[in-house]
Amino acid sequence: MATVELRFSAQPEHVRTARLVAAAVARRAGVDEAVLDEVRLAVGEACSRAVGLHRSHGITAPVRVVLNEEEKTFSIEVGDGVTAGGTAGEARDGAAPADSHESDAEGEDEMGLAVISGLVDDVEVTSGDDGGVIRMSWPTASAVALP
Repeated sequence: MATVELRFSAQPEHVRTARLVAAAVARRAGVDEAVLDEVRLAVGEACSRAVGLHRSHGITAPVRVVLNEEEKTFSIEVGDGVTAGGTAGEARDGAAPADSHESDAEGEDEMGLAVISGLVDDVEVTSGDDGGVIRMSWPTASAVALP
């Protein structure tokens, strides 16, 4: 059972790197080749959402991506620093989000979650004192029963 953790500053250009790492680890974990595009897209959406939340809330902490290879599943958790109440769970630069951007960010957030839900059968979105987490999982080749 291997775990890979990736942390990156909340910059859009780092999302591509997270997608590439996720696809490589998923392939090594035994996720079906036909599903790898869905993994890439879902991770891209989740990371883009986290980057947007960090930027709109002035959070300076890195976005966290944890990739877990388990016995029969491969899971990815993308964490942001926005707590359940919508405040920063970690260091902020002191800037308050602009009201005009809040409704735009909320709409983008909902759209991103809808795209992820369409791509991933097993997805869970949680929010707590440490921030929000999107957990996605896919079966691996070892989970498929042999005839």
